[in-house]
Amino acid sequence: MKGLPRIGVNGTSRIMTDVFNGYHNALKISDGEWQYTENLSTRNYPMLSPRGLRGTVGQLVDPGGLLEKDALAYVDNGTLYYNDLATGLNTLSSGEKKMVSMGAVLCIWPDKKYYNTADGTFGSMEADFSSTGNVEYRMCRSDGSEYSSVSTGSTAPAQGSCEVWIDTSGSSPAAMEWSTSEGGWTLIPAMFTKLKFSSMGQIPQQFKANDGVSISGADFEDANGEKVIYSLGGSEENNDWIVVVGMLESNMTQTTGSVRIQRKIPPMDFVIECQNRLWGCFYGNDGTQNVNEIYCSALGDFRNWRQYQGLSTDSWAASVGSDGVWTGAVNYLGHPVFFKENVIHRVTISSVGAHQIDETICRGVQKGSSKSLQVVNETLFYKSRYDVCAWQGGFPESASEALGDKRYFEAVAGAFGGRYYVSMKDESNAWTLFCYDIARGIWMREDALHAFCFAKVDDELYCVDADSKKLLALNGTTGTLESVVSWEAVSGIQYYEYPDKKYISRFNIRLSMDEGASVTVYLQYDSDGVWIPSGLVQRTGTGTVTIPFRPRRCDHMQIKLEGRGNARIFSIARILEVSSDR
Repeated sequence: MKGLPRIGVNGTSRIMTDVFNGYHNALKISDGEWQYTENLSTRNYPMLSPRGLRGTVGQLVDPGGLLEKDALAYVDNGTLYYNDLATGLNTLSSGEKKMVSMGAVLCIWPDKKYYNTADGTFGSMEADFSSTGNVEYRMCRSDGSEYSSVSTGSTAPAQGSCEVWIDTSGSSPAAMEWSTSEGGWTLIPAMFTKLKFSSMGQIPQQFKANDGVSISGADFEDANGEKVIYSLGGSEENNDWIVVVGMLESNMTQTTGSVRIQRKIPPMDFVIECQNRLWGCFYGNDGTQNVNEIYCSALGDFRNWRQYQGLSTDSWAASVGSDGVWTGAVNYLGHPVFFKENVIHRVTISSVGAHQIDETICRGVQKGSSKSLQVVNETLFYKSRYDVCAWQGGFPESASEALGDKRYFEAVAGAFGGRYYVSMKDESNAWTLFCYDIARGIWMREDALHAFCFAKVDDELYCVDADSKKLLALNGTTGTLESVVSWEAVSGIQYYEYPDKKYISRFNIRLSMDEGASVTVYLQYDSDGVWIPSGLVQRTGTGTVTIPFRPRRCDHMQIKLEGRGNARIFSIARILEVSSDR
């Protein structure tokens, strides 16, 4: 009516959050992100939901490591287990192991032991033999067949008077043989020496043809040093023998001292498999000198690291010029890649054995975080000194902006289904397990799991809890499952007042819950540190519910959701109202 005052009707609007983008440790975060999460997952993205139930596979005593093969392999209390069965390799040293798979063979450092998963054989990758009794030296061919007659002198003998003539007319003796086509004596390109021992069957048990060995203690000096065994023999009924390159002037017998034959593997900081070879690196003193090197074994032979015959299949070693200790190694897309904190070295493998090492100065792997290296969907992830990096062969890019400015150390990682799981400790020595969803670029903080190591086998990601020493199945496909998962999510700051005199009058949380699940809503006002219960839902059956609650007037607030059991949060709506007299 004319002359009467008019009262405006309150207007309402709604801001809906129905895409939840995970963990972000920052003062100001985007809508749908959370400043803190506990046991949440992106498995039902864009909804917010807890992770699945984990399984406890077993209780370990002294875990040494895990390895992914056709079945799970792990070391516990000095014994190697494969496919849940103890192997005969049961005298391993205590402590952490570096385990590498090469075909059917599983290699273990620092013990330098191996286990063949195909036939169950096992043993040492190194070999060490010391002779007892007399040692005989005989001139021979590469197959061990001895020459029937040898003549030594400065004058050529008559044709047919001997098989080999040792020509002493020059500055050094030369072995000659009669050539019918040449009509005279011609040089033998390589002369071989056969070492015959009083032992029976020991050498064939420890060595094989083409082994690269170190020989010492021989009276015949040309037999000492780094050698290749061209042939060998011996049994329980016959004496042992080996053939190496060496120039004898006459057959001889050693009656004193002992000849030692060793097949040795250099010390390794890290070992990987790539293109049917084992590759390793070492920085420090190897017992004789300071080295900064990358090595590889002979092709297809995990035992031989000093086999040099001038072939493309030989072992290989090269020094690098970058300073500092090695911090990690990985097989990335068929290339051996070695890391220091500020350098990446990538090896280009040559089919003729002329391998090359490239150097990139950039963020490498943080010292102590070698186990953070994981390839996820063809991208390599690792923990650098300051962040988690994603690398595709060029320069690394940071993937961990959501983790904030907090420093982390001693990262250990696993990968499964497009997700990168990494357990790290912070500056206060508190451990956290994070999960990074690669496709969506979303991080989630799961819990305080201190992971010792990870391994993926089939549809399961296994992990050893370093504190409880339990072997866990993170996907819950095996083992004794947890009874329930408790979870939590803390929002960023929600401002009470919005532009145009609008304010939050109500929140509506829409969610689905399984039977027995519960969700409690808390509010904290003006960062006072006090969480006030504002809503509780408990389900006796499966269904979808809405939790409405009204905040009080304030400058800003935060929401905390605490849940127990399986729930899926569809949306959080903020109802805005505006009221004014006109």
